[in-house]
Amino acid sequence: MISTSKILTSTAAVALVLSAQIALAATKEKPKALEEVIVIGTPGGSGIIKQEASFAITTITADNLDIAGVKSTAEVFTLVPGIWTESSGGVAGANIDVRGLPGGGDAPFVTMSINGAPIYGTETLSFFEQSSIFRVDETIAGAEALRGGPDAVFSNGEPGVTLNFRLKKGGDETMGRIKYTGSDYGLQRFDAVLSGPLGNDFYYMIGGYVKSSPGIRDAQFTSEKGRQFTVQLTKKFDNGEINVWSRATNDHGQWYLPMALNTGNNLGTFSQLGNATRFRTLRINAHGDTKEFDFAKGRGWKGTVSGVNANFDLGNGFEVRDNISYTKGDANTLGFVPDGSPVTVAALMTSGGFASVSTLGGTTLASKDYVQNYGHWVVQNALESFTNDVSLSKTVNNHDITIGYYRASWSARDFWTLGNFTPVQNIANGDFLQNGISCGDLQKAGSGSGCWNYGIKSAGDATSDAVYLADSWQATDNLRIDVGARKEWLKLNYTLDSGPGYPDGVRDMAVTLKMNDFAYTAAANYDLSEDLGVFLRYSNGFVFPHFDDIRGGNRNVNGIKQLEGGVKYSSDYFNLFATAFYNTNDSFSNVVGSKVGAAAFKTRSVGVEVDGNASYNGFNLSVVATIQDAKITTSTTVANIGNRVLRQPNFQLRLAPSYDIKIGDMTATVYGAVQFAGKRFGDNANTVVLPGYTKIDAGILLRTASRLFFQIHGDNLNNSHGITEGDPRNPAAPNGRPILGRSVKFTIGYDF
Repeated sequence: MISTSKILTSTAAVALVLSAQIALAATKEKPKALEEVIVIGTPGGSGIIKQEASFAITTITADNLDIAGVKSTAEVFTLVPGIWTESSGGVAGANIDVRGLPGGGDAPFVTMSINGAPIYGTETLSFFEQSSIFRVDETIAGAEALRGGPDAVFSNGEPGVTLNFRLKKGGDETMGRIKYTGSDYGLQRFDAVLSGPLGNDFYYMIGGYVKSSPGIRDAQFTSEKGRQFTVQLTKKFDNGEINVWSRATNDHGQWYLPMALNTGNNLGTFSQLGNATRFRTLRINAHGDTKEFDFAKGRGWKGTVSGVNANFDLGNGFEVRDNISYTKGDANTLGFVPDGSPVTVAALMTSGGFASVSTLGGTTLASKDYVQNYGHWVVQNALESFTNDVSLSKTVNNHDITIGYYRASWSARDFWTLGNFTPVQNIANGDFLQNGISCGDLQKAGSGSGCWNYGIKSAGDATSDAVYLADSWQATDNLRIDVGARKEWLKLNYTLDSGPGYPDGVRDMAVTLKMNDFAYTAAANYDLSEDLGVFLRYSNGFVFPHFDDIRGGNRNVNGIKQLEGGVKYSSDYFNLFATAFYNTNDSFSNVVGSKVGAAAFKTRSVGVEVDGNASYNGFNLSVVATIQDAKITTSTTVANIGNRVLRQPNFQLRLAPSYDIKIGDMTATVYGAVQFAGKRFGDNANTVVLPGYTKIDAGILLRTASRLFFQIHGDNLNNSHGITEGDPRNPAAPNGRPILGRSVKFTIGYDF
């Protein structure tokens, strides 16, 4: 019997062959990709046609998301050039880097927003990045991702990347979708969305999902489950409209972590966590109090994100806009984390003088078996955020002038207990060892384990006030000049109890920080023809320190300078958005885990991003490519100067062909995607090499005249074991985090 995965692999190969045969010589209806209206990168979210944008932006439709088959919100960034995303951590907890700016963990230069409103006041915290609290579902109309450019001035002043999701709106007709998805790894998911009129220019949209799954990395229990409900109400007036929206989410999944790469385990499906290690009673303070934790809860979000969007034409060239968001909930992390290298039972018996080694379940291990220290980590993070961006614009002759005020307040209350390392058998869902064997015994056997503990209780709150001014001047019919400036004031309070390995009730840090900074941007956009335009932009932005920076002793303001120039082309069969960029990062402090200390350094990155699409007679080919050279220019570790910035590849390419075929009264879309990632380094010393890899996806989407649709989607059909990171806490250990192994999803749905 021919397996489904082999069929889908063949489908991908056929699709790629077809892409080489495309003929770009005929005239068809003009694509609309560069005629979309975008709001990110415009003052107050005023909106502009993509073809007229003087900045690098990628637009993503709901159909694009369906065909991409993203397994997490972070994977949406694979459709965006200039971004390196490591979604191998599961449904939450990705690492996302932007244009060579140094991250090393989480997403320090990434903002997520809904309807133009940021969902949290600062970009990132330890064990929290914003994609962790957003879930993609059928309520999403589309998305737009802006790199660099004017966002250093507008909204929350993000100099990296902003990914904005637009919610579907109700219209004059009632319509909806229901959809069920299953998989070869036990996924069950039901999605639904419904929208329509309520009368008197009042509209609604409601939708959401429920799901459960043991995960591709099966932990012997339902390790991924969740639900989400979203509502948006829209009221239209003669001179504007108001949207009120809210989404309540309770969704989590196992946090996938680095694993031993040298012990023969299946890198695509391996999970160290299992029934034997699911529960653990941990010490929670220096006084010896304990609490039992269930590690099936993994990493995710239980909370709400709500907002209001209002825009009104006041007459006489005046317009007012207001974007509000309010976020409150828990973004907790419970994970099973390796400490050092695996060692053989023989080495453990020799160094520790053990006659035998057994698991708590009674299995006696052979001398060639491997054991490794793993620790149960708990991070409880209670978040709250309120943002408001109000702006007033006025058209004066050929000038569109905007003045805006942005206000954000946010807080985080943390409890951590990290470390807690203990030996386990290094097999999928391995058990604890018995006979009193400890982390230190593996350390004596040569594992290189640290066997440490670190815990905190902390609380922080911050407020940000910013004013911005922008002018878009149509100097001639073909030339537009865009300028903007921002002044921002930050007040941050932070208190910490870290204790001697555990919180002990003694205040170790109490900080009140006040600072301010100035950002600006300027661009020229020139239309060479109706279909061809170019732009040049310079931006000088910044990122203030957040709570974890303060705890780590870093109070620097990161200064981000960016120069970019782009070409935009749209023809009857071809769209291209290509951008060259150069950026510098003035100050950065990298703190990973408790064993690797802070190292201050500066960077520069130069590169080219390509976002293109070709269509002809039912055939479509999209290309997303990034070539960049990101290096350390100054460092307190002199030997690192000239090295590449950790984790990010010099080269990325995604080719995604598709072909629409008419079969009677049905339409079949056969599609595929091949992603190439170049070599990376797991550390700034460039001693840990992360090889390049290739990943192949493919599928078919069948739409019937009765509005039923069916989809088969194969992910990682070549079963690549591409390593996205080494061991950030112990670079010398032979541990790494591979991408998820081969999987197939099956969907049936109905549009009405």
